[in-house]
Amino acid sequence: MNRSIRLAALALTALALTTACGGSGGKGDQADAGQRPARAEQAAAPAVTFPAPSGAPAPAATLAKVPAKGEVRLEQGPFTDRVRITKLTLSGEPAEKPSVTGHFAITSDVSDVLALELRAAFYDERGHLVGTGSFQYAEEGEAGEAAHGTAGHAGPRAEGAGIDFTAVPKSPLKGTPASAVLSVPVLVNE
Repeated sequence: MNRSIRLAALALTALALTTACGGSGGKGDQADAGQRPARAEQAAAPAVTFPAPSGAPAPAATLAKVPAKGEVRLEQGPFTDRVRITKLTLSGEPAEKPSVTGHFAITSDVSDVLALELRAAFYDERGHLVGTGSFQYAEEGEAGEAAHGTAGHAGPRAEGAGIDFTAVPKSPLKGTPASAVLSVPVLVNE
C-alpha cells in the first residue's frame, strides 16, 4: 500500500507540473502558441545588441623586430592576397612631411574598386610608434557617376594598371620616423 501512495503522489506532482507549465486552460490556451501576447516581463527585457565594428586594429605600439632604417613593411591582412603593392618608400627628411609612397594594383579580379584605405604606421629607430597616416581612394563606377551627373574618377584606376599613392599623417608625428608598416584595412570591390 505504501507503494500505491507513492505512485499516487508522483502522479499528482506530475499533473501539477504539467498544469503549471502547460497553462490553465484559460483564454491564452485557445490562441496559437506563436500568436500569444508577450508577457510584461518579456516586453520589458532589453533587446540584444552587438557592438559596432571597430574597424582595423590599432598598430603595435612597439615592433618586436625593428626594421632597417627606411624600410616599409606590408602587414599581412585579409586583402593582401588580392593586391600587389610595389615601390614602397618612406620619406621623412626633417624639411618635408613624412609619408609612405608606393604603387597599388588589384590582382584578383577586374571589378571596379569602390573604396580603398591604406594605413601607414610610422616607427622610430627603436621600433616605437610615433604616429599614423592614411590614404583613401574612392570610385563610384559608371552607375554612380550617371546617378550623380559627375564625370567620376578622371585619373588612373586602382584595378588594372593600378594607382600611385601617398599615405601622410593627419597630425604631427611624435618623433622622427625611421621605418613604417603599411596595412590595407579597407578594400571594397563591386
